[in-house]
Order: sequence, then structure tokens, then C-alpha cells
Amino acid sequence: MNTTTLREETLPGGGHLSFVLKRGQILRMTDIDGGANVSLMMLNPHEKSERLNLPDTLKGQHTARLTAGHCFYSDMGRVLAGIIADTSGWHDPFGGVLNAAEVTEKYGQGRYQELRNGFYRNGTDNLLVEMGKWDLNLEDLLMVVNFFSKVTVDDQGQFSFHRDHSRPGSYVELFAPMDTLIVMTALQHPMDPSTEYAPRPVQLSWRQAGDEEAAINALLTRPENSRAITNTQLFAL
Repeated sequence: MNTTTLREETLPGGGHLSFVLKRGQILRMTDIDGGANVSLMMLNPHEKSERLNLPDTLKGQHTARLTAGHCFYSDMGRVLAGIIADTSGWHDPFGGVLNAAEVTEKYGQGRYQELRNGFYRNGTDNLLVEMGKWDLNLEDLLMVVNFFSKVTVDDQGQFSFHRDHSRPGSYVELFAPMDTLIVMTALQHPMDPSTEYAPRPVQLSWRQAGDEEAAINALLTRPENSRAITNTQLFAL
């Protein structure tokens, strides 16, 4: 699929970022070193009460994992974004993020006073910092998708985190059929058993889709997705 690169940026381990992925754009996230995790929220930037609905996303596509061909449904039945390419093969919709107290309990004290910019960050505060830039508050904090992380569920409902799932150079591409506000942070998955605070960096690349129809067709993997894409196109008229 031909694309034109708009810009590139490295999100450092522990970092956070927010931006509008505009209609027709593709965001590629690349795990530079392997073992990365990106916790990500999605909203409609023009009406921020419309936001990612993960239960509907999973039920509508009959899945407990997210990969190529899957759409991210809003609570208005539209598609905020969809995965059009994926070399990782599994992204977790269940794990959430840690707050400050949980990070201290898991990794120990990591204060700014001693570590300066290397202090231990947490997902809740990182997301809230970015959300504040868009006039969003704690009550607007959503469920997140943890990209590059694999969590399976057994027949008894027990969750298992798979270490070393994402390899160096693994990437995932999100296509936006409508303007979508992205809020993200690069921190270790809450279920990662490692007690060493060592979040990994991620390379970000923005591109303009050379063929929007092909990108949309890559998401028409289920009748439900087709209906949601139609709803999105009607909204964008």
C-alpha cells in the first residue's frame, strides 16, 4: 500500500503523547528493542464524549485479542481506527495500567529527587497528563489497549501474560477512517512479572494512506465491521 511519510518520532520508555490521527492517516508503532508495551486510548476529538468501547469492540468481532483486520468501535457504533498491518499478532485489551501506588509496590521507590528524569512513572498519571491537554479529567479515563502485549485466558477465566511476545522490529499499523484523538504511554504491562522498572521505547511514524479504499477493505473482515465503517462514512460526510 503506497503511503507518504508525514513525520517520525521516538516515544521513550516511560514517555507519553497525545495527538489527532487525522482521517485517512496511518500510524505505525514499532517495538524497537522488543518487549515494549504501549497503553493507548481513543476518542473523537470533535465530540470527546464519543470514545473507544472495548466491550463492544470485542463482542462485535467475537475475539479476545486484537490484530490485523480488527476495528476499534466507539460507543456510537463507529470505527475510530483499525489494524491494517501487524507483525506482532496479538494485542491485549484487558490489562489496563498501573497507578502510582501500584508502581511503588511492584518496583519500589523511584523518586524524582534521586533519579531525576529516570523516576518511575505510572500509566494513570501519564495518561492524565496528556488528557489534561484536551480538557479531559480523571472521570474521562478509559480502558486501554495494550499494544505489543499478549495475555491469554484459560477455560477457568485465568489470565496469563506471555513474556517476550513482541520481538525487536515488530510493528502494528492503525488506519483512521475518521479523526481520532490518540492518548498513549509506553510503560510495562501491569501483568509483566518483572520487578525491574525498565519500559521500552517505541518508534512512531505517521503516513498518509495512498489508497484509503484498500485500507478500509483490509478492515472488512466481518459484517459488523462493514456496518460500523458505513456508520463512520456517514458521520464524515
